[in-house]
Amino acid sequence: MVWGCMSACGMGSLHIWKGTINAERYIQVLEQHMLPSRCRLFQRRPCIFQHDNARPHTASITTSRLRRRRIRVLKWPACSPDLSPIEIRQEWDNIPIPFFFTF
Repeated sequence: MVWGCMSACGMGSLHIWKGTINAERYIQVLEQHMLPSRCRLFQRRPCIFQHDNARPHTASITTSRLRRRRIRVLKWPACSPDLSPIEIRQEWDNIPIPFFFTF
């Protein structure tokens, strides 16, 4: 499994481990990788955390830990893998430059 983060402020850490993930392991990844990346990238500025609706992400233990840490989480609609910017990152280089100026 791979966990990584990115923002307009830069890239955060990347974490790779073998096997599957459950809510307890996901919380460890957030504590050890997301929180330090968040501090480095945003310092004390507000930000919104984004992850999909995978079971470890939506488990009550995970959501309560994020609430306790006062981390704002973007609510995702069900079945929306196309919203994940980290999963479509490799496609960004294939978008023609003029496309960015059409809006």
